[in-house]
Amino acid sequence: MSALTDELKRGLDAPICLTWELTYACNLACIHCLSSSGRRDPRELSTGEAKTVIDELRELQVFYVNIGGGEPTIRTDFFDLISYATTSGVGVKFSTNGSRIDAETARRLAAVDYTDIQLSLDGADAATNDTVRGIGSFATAIAAMDHLAAADFGPFKISVVMTRHNIAQLDDFAGLADHYGAELRLTRLRPSGRGVDSWHELHPTQDQQIELYHWLLDRPGVLTGDSFFHLNALGSGNLEGLNLCGAGRVVCLIDPVGDVYACPFVLHDEFKAGNVRDPGGFPTIWRSSPLFLELREPQSAGACASCGQFDACQGGCMAAKFFTGLPLDGPDPECVSGHGQEALAAVGAGRRPPSTSDHSKPTPVRFIPRTSPARP
Repeated sequence: MSALTDELKRGLDAPICLTWELTYACNLACIHCLSSSGRRDPRELSTGEAKTVIDELRELQVFYVNIGGGEPTIRTDFFDLISYATTSGVGVKFSTNGSRIDAETARRLAAVDYTDIQLSLDGADAATNDTVRGIGSFATAIAAMDHLAAADFGPFKISVVMTRHNIAQLDDFAGLADHYGAELRLTRLRPSGRGVDSWHELHPTQDQQIELYHWLLDRPGVLTGDSFFHLNALGSGNLEGLNLCGAGRVVCLIDPVGDVYACPFVLHDEFKAGNVRDPGGFPTIWRSSPLFLELREPQSAGACASCGQFDACQGGCMAAKFFTGLPLDGPDPECVSGHGQEALAAVGAGRRPPSTSDHSKPTPVRFIPRTSPARP
């Protein structure tokens, strides 16, 4: 294990990757939404409170913040906040479904320095994408890309959550990114938020994981957000990026009401470290939260100690384990050696933790299985 990995496990003076969900309001109802977004929470941080957080991030020398939601552009002070951040020296990367990026907005975004955009798309065609993200969302995202390209925004990112229905479209996603001069970013499906109910139907099969792994090895330029380090146990080579769970060590999340969580994928009371409205604000939480300090202690390999691949995969994803009812020192549910499947078979549905945060709109979100295979 490298000295750098050891240092990262002990935690850094400031997060490398800070995710900040500005709002739970969203005009879509994606069936895998990590935060079960839909309705705005009336306790959202005010503009002034949000700017105070930005000041604290600048003092901590946080290089950039990943802004999301919900749909962050729904906030009326969205441009005010990203302008305040970027002029303060805190770069902004924000994720959007593209629904509010028209020609004028694209030109406005192109004029803002230190701003990066990730457009969410979960299918290379409307049939695949809209089953997950909602009818019309594919056309909306493509229109946003067209507007950004016309405004000469630069190399925005196309962000894709990998499912068993879009793995066959990997080359199509790469072709779409090439068409727009964009970067392709693939992320792992986690069983968080509404994804708890759709994960068993959507997560890639064992064979598809192997296919994805080799596809990524052949394309080191494709971004992954360090999502797939559990696949390194396959052993042919390590994927690019951080090969460990960074929760509370190098990553964390601030939600719309100011609650700070150890991991962007585990919005649950068990992993809440504090609130930015508390005395000392975000810096005190990052430096001295009991939860974060515990996560930075040496971790046991647990049930994975006897596996020869633990150093390669580090036991996998904490969020994936937690929300499928597996112990945190157990195998990843998508363990490529099959240990996760064995562990899941022994877990009853009652062991899955209930959600502690659901902002879905009153209309239920239902998964509609595909009736035909994804386009090759």
